[in-house]
Amino acid sequence: MFESILCQVTEYDPDILNALIELAVEIAREGREGRRIGTLFTLGDEQAVLAKSRSLILDPLSGHPESSRLVTNPNLRGTVKELAQLDGGFVVSQAGIVLSACRYLDAIASEVDVPLGLGSRHIAAANMSAVTKAVGIVVSESSVVRLFCHGKLVGEIIPELWMIDRTVQMRGPVKKETFGELTVLTPNTRRASAK
Repeated sequence: MFESILCQVTEYDPDILNALIELAVEIAREGREGRRIGTLFTLGDEQAVLAKSRSLILDPLSGHPESSRLVTNPNLRGTVKELAQLDGGFVVSQAGIVLSACRYLDAIASEVDVPLGLGSRHIAAANMSAVTKAVGIVVSESSVVRLFCHGKLVGEIIPELWMIDRTVQMRGPVKKETFGELTVLTPNTRRASAK
């Protein structure tokens, strides 16, 4: 379902990236206990991300076995959804292990391409993806999932069709794919053929 986004981010295992996107979409659709929540994930280049971020609280994932912190582990989903209610983001290793939660991202890039109207989570994800090799995945409180790579917005996932006219932030030509109520937007890099 997310193939068009996975094609935009080729540096990472597509199964791990797909599992993380699915988790982000679940959080966007369901929220927690009836209220919408936002959160942020970084995937990959974990040592650089950890060096450019700090814990806001004692890390609730510290000391747990790696096998229980894999994004592909269905038992982790509820824990992540609970922790997503807290400030800060999640740092996920290239291997798909959630290393840390409740992280404040300190990265500042001189040039990122963040559309006007997006908030601090989006700016933090774009900045971190610009100064490291990590991918930033943001769940906004408006229930849209956005992906940043190399400081640029490379994908938007809109979980409900009625939201599409109000929430699209991508610029330029966009490729739109719809799967039931879910819409995936990515940059349309195909050029029109000359006639």
